[in-house]
Amino acid sequence: MSQNARRPRRGAGSNGSSLNSTMSIVVAAVAVLLGFLILRDIGGTDSSSSDIPVDPVTSETVVTETTLVDPAVAETTLPLTAFKVQIANASKVSGSAGDLTTQLQGRGFIVQPAINTDAATQKQTATVVYYNPGSESAAALVATTLGGVATAPMPTPIPTETGNIGEASVLILLGTDLAGKPLPAG
Repeated sequence: MSQNARRPRRGAGSNGSSLNSTMSIVVAAVAVLLGFLILRDIGGTDSSSSDIPVDPVTSETVVTETTLVDPAVAETTLPLTAFKVQIANASKVSGSAGDLTTQLQGRGFIVQPAINTDAATQKQTATVVYYNPGSESAAALVATTLGGVATAPMPTPIPTETGNIGEASVLILLGTDLAGKPLPAG
C-alpha cells in the first residue's frame, strides 16, 4: 500500500467543519457580549451617572410646569428601546412601583428597577412623567401609555431616594391614581 492510500482525503466536508467552528466562535462571542450588556443594566444605578445637577443647599423639589399629553398627538414612531424609564413610588402603596415596572416591561419598555421617592417628597395623588432635556417625545410616549398623565421637565433635585435616575431619561413619579392598577389597554 502506498502512503497516499493511508492518508485521509480532504474533501468538501473540511471547509464545512471549518465554517462551523468559526460560526461557533462568533456565536459564543456575541452571547458573551450580550450577557455583559444585560448584566450591566441589571447591576443597578450609579449615583454619579445623572446629568442633572443637584443643589445640596435646597431640599425642595421644584415643579415648573406640567402638561397633559393628548394621546393622538404623542409621538409613536420612537422605538421603546431608544430610552430607559425609572419609576419612583410616590403613592406610598407598597409594591406599586414594582408592579408598574413589570407592566411597562411587558409592553416593551426598558425599565430600571423600581425605587422610592426621597423622604422629603409628599404622597402624590397624581402620577407625573418627568423628562431630561431632549427626551420630551419619550416622556410623551410613556405618558400616553399610562393613560395620558401629565409631563414636566425633570425637577432639581430629582425626587428619588438616590437623588438620580441612573441611565434613564424619563422618571415616572407614581401617584395613587395609578398605583396598583393595570395599564390601560393599548
